[in-house]
Amino acid sequence: MKKIIYSIAMLSLLMTSCVSDDVSYNENKDAAYEVPAATLFSNSQKALTDQLTSPNVNEGSIFRYFPQYLAATQYTTESRYRISSRSIPDRHWRILYATVLGGLESAKAIIPTEVAPTGVSAAQFQSEQKNKLAIIEIFEVYTYQIIVDSFGDVPYTDALQPKTVVLPKYEDGATIYTKLITRLDAAIANLDTNNKSFSTGDIVYKGNVAKWKLFANSLKVKLGVNLIDVNPTLAKSTIESGYNGGVITTNANNASFNYAVSAPNYNPIYENLVAANRNDFVPAATIVNAMNTLNDPRREKYFTPLSSGLYAGGKYGYTNNYVNFSHVNPNLTAPDFPSLLMEATEVNFYLAEAALKGFSVGNTAEYYYNQAITASFENWGIKDKAAAYLLTPSVAFATASGSDKDKIAKQEWIAFYNRGFEAWTAYRRLDIPALIAPANAYPEAEGEVPKRINYPVNEQTVNGANYEAASTAIGGDKLKTHIFWDVN
Repeated sequence: MKKIIYSIAMLSLLMTSCVSDDVSYNENKDAAYEVPAATLFSNSQKALTDQLTSPNVNEGSIFRYFPQYLAATQYTTESRYRISSRSIPDRHWRILYATVLGGLESAKAIIPTEVAPTGVSAAQFQSEQKNKLAIIEIFEVYTYQIIVDSFGDVPYTDALQPKTVVLPKYEDGATIYTKLITRLDAAIANLDTNNKSFSTGDIVYKGNVAKWKLFANSLKVKLGVNLIDVNPTLAKSTIESGYNGGVITTNANNASFNYAVSAPNYNPIYENLVAANRNDFVPAATIVNAMNTLNDPRREKYFTPLSSGLYAGGKYGYTNNYVNFSHVNPNLTAPDFPSLLMEATEVNFYLAEAALKGFSVGNTAEYYYNQAITASFENWGIKDKAAAYLLTPSVAFATASGSDKDKIAKQEWIAFYNRGFEAWTAYRRLDIPALIAPANAYPEAEGEVPKRINYPVNEQTVNGANYEAASTAIGGDKLKTHIFWDVN
């Protein structure tokens, strides 16, 4: 039987050809045959993780620049916020919709056709298949949130229907968020932690249903935190429901994508810095100076020291001589260095934010602040240094400068050093640190650090009417236009 494999040519979001009445018009003639659902799932996991991990702007990934973690050595275009020259929006859109979601949709279509292995009862097999579909659903929700948080209003209901919808309409981000929460609730209800799921193909949790349930509830908390300022009622119910269902609060349950030591499955940081022998950037002074001020022990894991033993970052937005500054630490450039899709540090910070709002999440903001930082130190292999750091007056929750929200936001930004997209999201939500666009930023930035990325050029030319409607609805297809939840 021929399996349906969604490709860029099939996705209505990226159609560049005219419509045909031929019923086989949208059939992918180049699609692979008999591809297992597990293989498609692992491909989608890797494609998404690569996109969030890679420092390569040529691959559509710019998210280490927006939080000002990296400074360029010679190619400053992206650090000055011109993202159109390398078609970054088009690449990001295509990877998430066509490769990630397309692969997940294909896997969902295949799972009902699978046959129970010998010795597995019909009841057990059906439970396993139900778990697989629920896990894929959870991963789709995770991907859609990234899409919304990248662009704003995007195709959702009309998306991924290439045989019926050629030019998909866009939906507002707030509506999509509400639908994603509903989908998560349904997926969680379908998980049976007493049974198995994927025996192969799940690189993140190796089919562990209980851990996927923790991930799903943590994702609810993540969605809810983004809603705090714009819909506090839904934020409260979503966060408290996720917390009560059990969330990731220890590193043992982190959603970790473990790369291999050899091509093509090694970490894209290694691929772009070591294998390609490129010296295109250095750590930015923005993050290095902030950590220097706090004498933060994580510097020894994030950066390399100068011969003097000090750490120095390059000037953000300008060219920098590679040999004069600290470099990305070899910890991060190991070929098999794992990337995280959800982690205890992240969830504890979210719970700290929720506790500040008075939500019922089991403990205080200070408690979760301390837990988050401790988990970060542990994850970087220096847990023994966490307690002393937390006693430092400029770090301790009771004495650090700024509001309680400011304290959480600053430490969140420091902890997310290897998770650029999450750092950018936290910055937009919390407005700390006070990142400043470089004086030489391109005009399209309008003097601000980007709050979103532009819609793809392909959408403007192919799906013009829906693109125009969406652009008008969000207040203009500009880098400074805020995502719906970013109200400040």
